[in-house]
Amino acid sequence: MKNSTLPKLYEDMRRVRTFEERVGELFVRGQSAGSMLHLSIGEESAAVGVCAAMQDGDTFTTHHRGHGIFLARGADPNRMMAEIAGKDCGYCHGKGGSMHIADMGLGHLGANAIVGGGIPAVVGAGLSARHQKSGAVSVAFFGDGATGQGILYESMNMAALWKLPVMFVCINNQYGMGTRIDQATANPNLHERAEAFGLAARTVDGLDVEDVAEAATELMDGARAGTPAFLAVDCYRFYGHARKDKSPYRAEAEEDEGRKKDPVLRAREKLIEAGLMTEADLDALDATVAKEMDGSIDFAVAGEEPQMASMFRDVYDPSQPEPEPVRVRLDRVLAQG
Repeated sequence: MKNSTLPKLYEDMRRVRTFEERVGELFVRGQSAGSMLHLSIGEESAAVGVCAAMQDGDTFTTHHRGHGIFLARGADPNRMMAEIAGKDCGYCHGKGGSMHIADMGLGHLGANAIVGGGIPAVVGAGLSARHQKSGAVSVAFFGDGATGQGILYESMNMAALWKLPVMFVCINNQYGMGTRIDQATANPNLHERAEAFGLAARTVDGLDVEDVAEAATELMDGARAGTPAFLAVDCYRFYGHARKDKSPYRAEAEEDEGRKKDPVLRAREKLIEAGLMTEADLDALDATVAKEMDGSIDFAVAGEEPQMASMFRDVYDPSQPEPEPVRVRLDRVLAQG
């Protein structure tokens, strides 16, 4: 492990974990926009391991549990937190909230609250990359619940048929809302479905982020060369489906056992065992990350609310006149007596 990338992988996972903890805090404080958000605690290795294999120019879509993926891809936690708080200084000026963050500058084609909704976009992006000979890969991140959606299979078939530089990443956290994966499908070996379409496919244990990064790199290199791929990352969702969900459908003993599958803790242990970092080094790093993420809450809370006049920004062609907001129209009509 002399030239190991594990220190960087650990730092990125710690940033994702701490950011998500602060998102939960923002919600409890009543300062997040909307009534629902979904945390990815326990899934950090999928976000960080796959994003470590991506290159400049690659594009991706995420699902409703996509904060960690975007952060692992280089997003600014201040702007992310501000978006989750519905503030104008957020990535989408407060209009996207937790489940619809996007940023074309970082290749983020958009998060989607519809299960499987973002998957077909990468087929188009892959087709564009192939025609332009850009060498880019487009990656679709989704949960195991999306394996019940027909659009996934249509997208995999088209990607395989046209040999597109596309990679499908299923973050299998074992639960589609409150239904365990083995109660939703007769064959939980999800990668075998992709193989039937002609994709290069694997399942990897998400406990070890290095294993995830290695598998993702191998498959993504193949996708870049014209062999689309599918990677399932097995992990465990530490908490309920959404922040309000106390997961009554899971036994306490199961949750205790599932949370032992902690990729952040495992990476920390490996770093110490290999002599790459000491306990003190890691504690200092964790403290630095905690300070950064505390700052993201302060930034979000201090941000300005979006003005009513900005509601159509980024929605219509800027060369066209903006529609008149209903509230403005009503005020105008009532003022006429």
